[in-house]
Amino acid sequence: QVQLVESGGGLVQPGGSLRLSCAASGSIESINDMGWYRQAPGKQRELVAAITSVGSTNYPGSVKGRFTISRDNARGTVYLQMNSLKPEDTAVYYCNAAIRTTRWGSPYDYWGQGTQVTVSS
Repeated sequence: QVQLVESGGGLVQPGGSLRLSCAASGSIESINDMGWYRQAPGKQRELVAAITSVGSTNYPGSVKGRFTISRDNARGTVYLQMNSLKPEDTAVYYCNAAIRTTRWGSPYDYWGQGTQVTVSS
């Protein structure tokens, strides 16, 4: 059984900052790529940031320069530092990780439960 537990969402004013955390737990052999997605009401879920097991990162243009993804492999945790937040960043943010539960098995995508981020004055 593998779980991803997110924390750090909340209400913030435009221009403010938030830091999201996501910790993986359970029967884990290894964690490959990790990432953050978001879904606003009436919109499709979209990638916000991704990081490989060796630290290579990827961001869409909408958040590049404002958001930073990082990970602590020893703790099985991924972080998302969000700065200069805008009202259009308001969404439910989901953590995602490709996790191998056995030494010879294929990685499987796991998702967190989601955490609400609201940017409003």
